[in-house]
Amino acid sequence: MGVTATVMVSPIGEFAVSGVNIIDNINFLFIIAFIALSTGGAVVVSQYIGRGNYQSASLASKQLIYIVIIVSIVIALIALLFREPVIRIIYGSIDDDVMSAAMTFFFFSALSYPVVALYSVFAALFRSMGNSQIPMRVSLLMNVLHILLNILFLYGMEMGVTGVALSAFLSRVAATIIIITILATSTRFPISIAGILKVKFVPHIIRQILNIGVPTGLEQSMFMLGRLLTQRIFPFFGTGIIAANAVASVVSSVSFMAGNALGFALLTVVGQNLGAGDVEAAKRDTAKILKISWIIVSTISAATFIFSNFFIGFFNLSYDSQESANLFLRVHSITMIVGWTLSFVLPNALRAAGDAKYVMLVAAVSMWLVRVISAYLLSFTFGIGPLGVWLAMAGDFIVRGIFYFLRWRSGRWQNKKVIE
Repeated sequence: MGVTATVMVSPIGEFAVSGVNIIDNINFLFIIAFIALSTGGAVVVSQYIGRGNYQSASLASKQLIYIVIIVSIVIALIALLFREPVIRIIYGSIDDDVMSAAMTFFFFSALSYPVVALYSVFAALFRSMGNSQIPMRVSLLMNVLHILLNILFLYGMEMGVTGVALSAFLSRVAATIIIITILATSTRFPISIAGILKVKFVPHIIRQILNIGVPTGLEQSMFMLGRLLTQRIFPFFGTGIIAANAVASVVSSVSFMAGNALGFALLTVVGQNLGAGDVEAAKRDTAKILKISWIIVSTISAATFIFSNFFIGFFNLSYDSQESANLFLRVHSITMIVGWTLSFVLPNALRAAGDAKYVMLVAAVSMWLVRVISAYLLSFTFGIGPLGVWLAMAGDFIVRGIFYFLRWRSGRWQNKKVIE
């Protein structure tokens, strides 16, 4: 939705693009908790399904839903109460018009956190069953509805940034209701949430989920915090550079959408393989999915590199901002080809095997020692400017990819256990 929102607000001006992008980054920091818990739950559920224990898989699904509802409500309340301080702490001093747009977008985003949490959980549950079609179709419907509501609110009712934020909120609510209804009303799936309103916590299953979810959450939190610290560099170079970075980030996100989907698939496949005790199948399927991911991501990234000017032309940027966005995007396209698959798809295989702590450790060390420190050194000490942030990110991708590959090849992940 970040892509659609940024495209839609671009005619309003660079301040709107900047404000929306600022909150997109902050949103991810807040919603990491339930994304990580969804990942942990998906691993546990997929391993129970692989073992053929559908009763435990259903029980784990309910525990996941309970946990995520509680966590998402707490996070939403914190975000709503401390919107402006959060923006100031992370981004420092920004222009008043950018702040106004950011505050508006943040309000509706925070309201949607519990909705996003539930959608993430149910999408993860469908993927853990090997059914990625339903989440994909619901997501497509959500994005189509988002576009239609954007047109109504922006051009029909001239609501500006408020219209974009409101359309995102309503689209997420609709999608969440649909995906919950599909699982709750059907008996054709291996897991069931029947009796979910009779709340009962099962400590040993919660621990299984948290053993994957907590390290994943810490990893993603440190990743996003490091990313936000590097994002603080852009305001030093003006609103035009903030907008250029926003546009480059939005366009580049298209290149890893397919890779992310394959990463979720890898999590499920390896989880089910290991749940069934078939290590060789896990190795074979991992190699196959990594190859497919690299081919797809490389093809899209190459096209992005070649046609970067064309894609950036969809946004209402000044000439200088367009040139900067073009440079950022081309550097990132090369980075995607060289290091993205090993650094972001392969770790899902390690998580599915219960090796989430190793993934967390590598991500944390690489983020802080390579990405954050290098970004500031390159941007300021060595005088490269904002391009230094993108170059530092490239180094981070490559370093973590090397360590994940070595870990997978060593076979140490085979000694981990997720379920007993």
